[in-house]
Formats: sequence, structure tokens, C-alpha cells
Amino acid sequence: MPTSFNESVIKQFRADGGKAGGPFEGGNLLLLTTTGAESGTARTTPLGYVRHGDALLVVGSGPGAPDHPDWYRDLLAHPVVRVELGTETFQALAVPAEGARREELFAHAVRTAPGYGGHRARTARSLPVVVLEPAEPDGWEGPREVRTLADKIMEVHTWLRGQLRQVAAQADAHFAARAAHEGPGEPPAPGLGLQIRQRCLAFCQALRFHHVSEDAHVFPTMARHHPDLAETFARLTEEHRTVARIQDELVTLLAGVQIADPERFRIELDAMTRELNAHLDFEEETIVPLLAEVPWPPAPPARPAGAGREHEE
Repeated sequence: MPTSFNESVIKQFRADGGKAGGPFEGGNLLLLTTTGAESGTARTTPLGYVRHGDALLVVGSGPGAPDHPDWYRDLLAHPVVRVELGTETFQALAVPAEGARREELFAHAVRTAPGYGGHRARTARSLPVVVLEPAEPDGWEGPREVRTLADKIMEVHTWLRGQLRQVAAQADAHFAARAAHEGPGEPPAPGLGLQIRQRCLAFCQALRFHHVSEDAHVFPTMARHHPDLAETFARLTEEHRTVARIQDELVTLLAGVQIADPERFRIELDAMTRELNAHLDFEEETIVPLLAEVPWPPAPPARPAGAGREHEE
């Protein structure tokens, strides 16, 4: 099967240590890996980018196609993306800009790379401007050292708590700005914005993955070694279901590009905060101490005795 244009660009980019080649030589190029909105599979796309201060911007230009590109639809469904920039690879939170900020950033993109102006002239749609932000919550430094499974779970718990605090702070700031509005001009839009939507959706997806992993692997393994804790594991599993029900309500509210009912969103977010923090506290009191002697990452499985001897003769 012939290699596609994108595949050849990706291959050359990686082979040349993150340098743009061919028709992109001398330009700013990164690789953006998204998770398919429907397929759930990873998809890598080479994209031009523009710097705005410390931020990286990518524009859903098409270029000039009538519909938004697939990678843009992907990141609305799965906001956490992987970025390859030069020789560096990192996770980012993809946040489309809105309103006046979107206009400001698009104007900056056109000044920096005038071709985007031509793309805009060829289509009736508004070209999305996506800011690639740090995927970690504000102030995240991570643990100093992860040596055990207990350390790893505490790292995940700390990350989840930080993400939830940041979502809550952004929502509170939105409501405070709306309540404080005076004088001419429109107050902040009643719907919560994409900034809050994307981080909240990323949090929900990470939380679901964490709980599924515990239910499928951590808890069953521990239960075999600690039958005396059967009631504890039953309680934790039921709490997972409670958190999942609230989480489903949040995800339903996040289904559109705008959050249609911000008051309901805040109610559900408050419920999530109470339930999740109580659940994490209980897990840290009862389960995490038992994992303090389990090394992380786990050791590779032992090689069966005699394996490979046929190649030694």
C-alpha cells in the first residue's frame, strides 16, 4: 500500500529529529496525536503551529475546507492530546479559544503565518484556534519519587484532586465575573466556556480510567490476599458506582460545545467533589497502606525455566 502524504511527513519529521522537511522545510511543524471521537484509536496529524507568548496555537484551517478537520472533532471528544515538538513529546490539553480571545489569537496567527488568511477567505466557517495548554493541573509538581504501588495511587489521587480543584475554580470565577458585571456591554455568556468544558471532560475520562483499572485489576488481586477486607472492597466498588453516576451527569452536560445549564453543572460538580474526596480519603486510609511494599513499576514476569535453551544448543 502506498505511503500517504501525512505518513511520509510524520516519518521524515521523526527521522530528522523533529525538523520540518519537504514542503514544510523552514516552517513550524508539530505532530498532534488525538483519540478518535468515534473509533477511540490514536491518529497522528502533522500541523503547522504558531507561538503566542508561551502558548502553542494550532488552527483548524483545513486548509479552507468546508468542514472542520477530523483532529478538531477528535479533541472535542477527547481533550488530552499528545504533542511532538522537535525532539520533545508531551501531553497537552487542547482548548479551542472563544469570542474575543479567539479573534485576537486568529489575528495573531494571520500576522505570523499569512496563509491562514487565505484559508479563511476560502470557507464560510470560522476557523477554530486551539491553544495547547499544560495537561496537568495548576501548581502540579508530581511526587518526588514513585517506588511503590501506594506511591503511584497517591500520585493519581493528587492529580485528580488538583484537576477537580481547577475545574471548580474556573467555574467559580465564571459565575463571579457574571455576578460582578456592571455598566454597558454584555455580561459573560450564561453557558460555561470551552476552557471549563475541556478540563472537566479530561478529568472525567481520567477518573473513569482510574476506577476501571482498580475494579478490574487492583481490587480483585488485593481481595485474594486480604479476604478480611471484603466489606471494604464492596464499599469502594459501590462508591465507584456512585461517582460514576454523577460523572455521567457531568458528561451529559458536557456533550455540546457549550454547557447549556451552568447552574446544574455547578450542582453536579459540587456533588462530584464531595463524593470523590470522601471516596479517596477512605481508600487512602484502608487500602493504600497495604500497597506500600508492592514495587512500582511491577517487575516483568519471570521467564519460564528452560525457555530459550533450544537456541543455546
